[in-house]
Amino acid sequence: MILAAGRGERMRPLTDFIPKPLLRVGQHCLIEYHLYRLAKAGFRDIIINLAYLGEKIEETLEDGRRYGVNIQYSHESQQVLGTGGGIYNALPLFGNTHFLVVNGDVWCDYPFEKLQQRHFEKLAHLILVNNPDHHLKGDFCLEGQRVHNECERRLTFSGLGIYHSSLFQSCLPGKFEFAPLLIDAMQAKQVTGEHYQGTWLDIGTPERLAQLRAQN
Repeated sequence: MILAAGRGERMRPLTDFIPKPLLRVGQHCLIEYHLYRLAKAGFRDIIINLAYLGEKIEETLEDGRRYGVNIQYSHESQQVLGTGGGIYNALPLFGNTHFLVVNGDVWCDYPFEKLQQRHFEKLAHLILVNNPDHHLKGDFCLEGQRVHNECERRLTFSGLGIYHSSLFQSCLPGKFEFAPLLIDAMQAKQVTGEHYQGTWLDIGTPERLAQLRAQN
C-alpha cells in the first residue's frame, strides 16, 4: 500500500492544485518512482489510498499497467483518516496477511526485494533510518531486531513498514493515528525492525523537494 491521501499542508502553495505524490522529480512523479521500484522487486498488487485531489492521482496512474503493477484505490472522504484510519479503511482489500506500506512522500533506495524474501512472524516490522536534521529526536528504539519506545537514543521511522492485518483487530472505522497502535504492539514485543543507512529523504517541505530536484 502507498499512502497518498494527505493534504500536504507544509508543501503549499505547491500542493494547492497538485497532490503531493504527483510532484515531479526529474522525469517522474514521486509516487511513480515507488511504483517502478516495487514492480522491479516483485510487488504486483498495489493499493493506494486517496482523499485530497485523489482523482488526479487516479487519472495519472490509472490501473498501473504501464508501471508493471495492478493498482486498486481505497477512497476516503475529503476528511483524511490519518495513517491508521487510512490503512484500516483499506484492510478489506488485503485479507488476513502481512503487507507492505510505504509513505507516498518519501524518497529512498531501500531494496524492497529484501522484504519479498523474508518471512515475518510479528505484527509489524519497521524500517528505521538515521535522524535527519529536521527530526533529530527520532521516533523509536532498536535493540537487535526488537523495536520499542523506551530509550534515549532513537532512530527515525522511515514510513516503510510490514504489518499484519490483525494489528488493527481492535480498531474502529474513522480517523486515527498510527503511532499509538504501534507503541501498544511494541509493549507486547510484537514489533521488529532494521536500521537502513542508505538514501532516504522525507519530502515534506518545498525546500526539501528543491534539494532533491537539485540532486537529480
